[in-house]
Amino acid sequence: MKRIVFISAFFLNTVVMMAQSDPVIMTVNGVPVTRSEFEYSYNKNNSDGVIDKKTVDEYVDLFINYKLKVAAALDAKLDTMRSFKQEFAMYRDQQVLPTMVTDADVLAQALEYYNQAKEQIGPKGLILPAHIFFRVPSDATQDEQNKIKHRVDSIYGLLKAGADYADLAKRFSEDKKTGANGGDLPSWIAPNQAFKEFEDAAYALQVGEFSQPVLSPNGYHIIMLKDRKQLEPFDSLKNSMIQRIEQQGIRDRIAEERIQKVVEQSGGTLSREDVIEISNREVWDKGAKDEAGLAAYFKAHKKDYAWEEPRFKGMAYHVKDKADVKAVKNCVKKLPFDQWAEVLRSTFNPDSVIRIRVEKGLFKQGDNPLVDKEIFKQNTTVTPVEGYPIDAVFGKVLKKGPEDYTDVRGQVTADYQDMLEKNWVTDLRRRYPVTVNKDVLKTVNKHQ
Repeated sequence: MKRIVFISAFFLNTVVMMAQSDPVIMTVNGVPVTRSEFEYSYNKNNSDGVIDKKTVDEYVDLFINYKLKVAAALDAKLDTMRSFKQEFAMYRDQQVLPTMVTDADVLAQALEYYNQAKEQIGPKGLILPAHIFFRVPSDATQDEQNKIKHRVDSIYGLLKAGADYADLAKRFSEDKKTGANGGDLPSWIAPNQAFKEFEDAAYALQVGEFSQPVLSPNGYHIIMLKDRKQLEPFDSLKNSMIQRIEQQGIRDRIAEERIQKVVEQSGGTLSREDVIEISNREVWDKGAKDEAGLAAYFKAHKKDYAWEEPRFKGMAYHVKDKADVKAVKNCVKKLPFDQWAEVLRSTFNPDSVIRIRVEKGLFKQGDNPLVDKEIFKQNTTVTPVEGYPIDAVFGKVLKKGPEDYTDVRGQVTADYQDMLEKNWVTDLRRRYPVTVNKDVLKTVNKHQ
């Protein structure tokens, strides 16, 4: 009996010691959260390279919001809702995932890529070379190799005698794409992006110098260094990097990581589908389909969507027959703007015979040469559309801002969904009790 009491006391003391070493930092809807769990999440989301770093106090609200959404998903018993079809799930994910990522997330990803590139480039910087190239086939005989080398040396001799590099590249280079541009390579080169032999010779040159013939695994190059620079500061590259991230669909990957984080925080009680479904049902799907809500939101915040330069709401179109210029206008002039495309298609292009070519939308200056010329009165050259020699425009100029939310639907939807998200979190905070142990919070990352 004494042995049993001793063992029980030992395990009780062990539990107490463990509790003391990993105290509860908060309770969300009755579920305790240990300091170690909070620290893991905080440190993971505030590591080096994160632009929008949070203090512990700032991160508390974000962490609580995640926990509240987990509680809401569990309450909704989403683990029993498996009826939606795979096709719908795929479509829904395409719409929902990008909206779960903020611009700050994309900016942080851009900075991470920039830092990686900066580390790779290092002090050597970037170079912009040109080359005159002569291919050496892998199966070339020694005699054939000698003939190619003799030809290369002859071109090199002409260069040393003062011949024009670009002219020789156009006439003799076997790299026809770069040769047509005087030998210029299409982009800047960073270290470890080209054959070592090519790179070593190119980086050794001063701007304007050309190299002796250099043999790489592909053949001979006579390299000229056109320019050299260090990697630009992040701020000057930020916009182009963000554009590339958007084009490559990296928002979806960031969203997947965020979803996985919520799944992990649920302790395995939620699946990926559960997390997406609760967000979709409460915020994203509701926001995208609530036409009345979108219209009301736009009306209340219309000044937020004003623009400094006018827009042309209409279409630029091209026809074969002069009579179709007027026919196109008459076809749509009494219809809502969002119906134009379908009516024009069914009226003028119902089958394989295409009578008109149309570009419809909201145009600012610079978006379309025909609109620039006819509406914004710019001195712009309009490239003719083959087979459709008659150009025309139809629509209206909006000087101060959009007529209604459909003109800026994407932006209004995103803003409306953001409002719904905030309202939902506010409601969750009313529904589910949250307590935070501030004394334990002060010890985050400060204990042994």
